[in-house]
Amino acid sequence: MQSSRETRDLMLTIDQISQLTGVRKSTLRYWEKSFDEYLRPARTHSNRREYTLDDLDIIKAIKRLLEDEHLTTQGVRLKLGEIVTTDKKTEITSSLRFG
Repeated sequence: MQSSRETRDLMLTIDQISQLTGVRKSTLRYWEKSFDEYLRPARTHSNRREYTLDDLDIIKAIKRLLEDEHLTTQGVRLKLGEIVTTDKKTEITSSLRFG
């Protein structure tokens, strides 16, 4: 059984991300440009994209914000900024409390 640390380090291809989320590969590439401050997949030596599970969470959030909440691209950026800020505050608070 893999630990949660090993699971979080798992890398996924653009094909796998597309199948898991139902988002077309061309759309994922577009989102990578549109939301570059939040979505930056790693690249292999052959320049293929490798997504982390954190990237997968961001993609799911983008999809939900666009499709379910009907936000514009700018609205998604603002909402992602709020989410990232909240997560960082929680992470900082946790590290101060337990660190």
